[in-house]
Amino acid sequence: MIPAPPIPHDKLLDLLLDVVCVVNKEGRFLSVSAASERVFGYTPEELIGRTTFELMHPDDREATRQIVERITAGQPSGDHENRYVHKQGHIVYIMWSTQWFEAEQVRVGVARDITARKQAEARQAAVYAVSAAAHSAETLPALYQRMHCLIAQQLPVQAFSVALYDAEHDQLSFPYHAGDGLTAPRPAPLAAYPSLARTIRSYPQSTAKPEKSGQSHQLCVLLLHDGTPIGALTIRSRRSNPDFSARDTEFLNFVASQLATAINRHRAHEKLSFLAQHDQLTQLPNRALFMDRLQGALMRAQRGGGQLAVLYLDLDSFKQINDTYGHAVGDHLLQQVAVRLRQSVRESDSCGRLGGDEFAVLLDSIRQRQDAASVAKKILSNLGSPFLIEGHSLTCTPSVGIAVYPEHGQSERQLMHHADNAMFAAKRNGGAGYAFFPNDPA
Repeated sequence: MIPAPPIPHDKLLDLLLDVVCVVNKEGRFLSVSAASERVFGYTPEELIGRTTFELMHPDDREATRQIVERITAGQPSGDHENRYVHKQGHIVYIMWSTQWFEAEQVRVGVARDITARKQAEARQAAVYAVSAAAHSAETLPALYQRMHCLIAQQLPVQAFSVALYDAEHDQLSFPYHAGDGLTAPRPAPLAAYPSLARTIRSYPQSTAKPEKSGQSHQLCVLLLHDGTPIGALTIRSRRSNPDFSARDTEFLNFVASQLATAINRHRAHEKLSFLAQHDQLTQLPNRALFMDRLQGALMRAQRGGGQLAVLYLDLDSFKQINDTYGHAVGDHLLQQVAVRLRQSVRESDSCGRLGGDEFAVLLDSIRQRQDAASVAKKILSNLGSPFLIEGHSLTCTPSVGIAVYPEHGQSERQLMHHADNAMFAAKRNGGAGYAFFPNDPA
């Protein structure tokens, strides 16, 4: 039997998965194996005569030049890494084994494509970073921005939005949106955003919906809490081959799960904070929060030389109504009083329930004490109209006491005490009126 002829050495090199190349001292390709087309996208014929630095990622050129100098000085390298730009435009990660041959004045290098390994390492690092961000972010806006940054490091993101869904009102809001010159979506009914509506309505059949919008592709990924959609992430891709891979979708679903958990945790914290600072019946600030706001307003007034006023209210006939019609009617009455009280003041002012049928109003930044009198008259008018509760027409006017800073006190406790005294003066004068401290009936 006649043995098969030996395969030429250059043909053997072409069978290797790694790229074997020979370059001169300037880094210009003299010989390249066939694997170059698989790794770099260029055939050997396209590379001959070009330099390695032409194809190398610009950020890696200087460090690689320093490595090449050491190799040329007689220090072979068996594991240095750098990045190249593939013919199709994406980045490939290369690990080199390179040696300089002094007699021939050439470098011989073997290039191994480690892109898959690098991407896996980067994705794993991103997963850890996402988890850390979800547990450490102090505010939701900061968390949304951090998640956007982490996603953009893994995917060519053109736009990123966080949409939150209010199932009770079937409404969407968009607390975060960032993109290349794209207008932020406005809060609207769910039906106004068809792609998000399809994603939310399709649960549990699907948690991610890829769609094409014009020349770009987007993916909607559900935010779920206890198996219920609370919103979605929308990621729009800018790459020329825009299909999201299974790996991409898996990563984005992980981001969404971490974000949904963080959103729920922040909401729970906000709810507890609200309950600790607000009256549960009327939803007005409680005494502690009202005093805190008064302290802040006083500091601003002291710095700017301004004035403010505290109004102390007591409902004249509340006890009689409560005893006659019962606590349920009394509670409903207090709720309606709170609503009318808020309607009587500016957005910048604060109303609070101090306990029982006592309320307080902080008028932040007034020009003169007559401004406080005007608000007191408005409150008396609004609360003086009958309340219709469970078929009963009830009248429950207040007595209002007023203390003005700096005329009637320098501290929050002084102002509250003096406004309380003025309220009793108004009550002694027959109620349904207001009085300034000290016992200055109006």
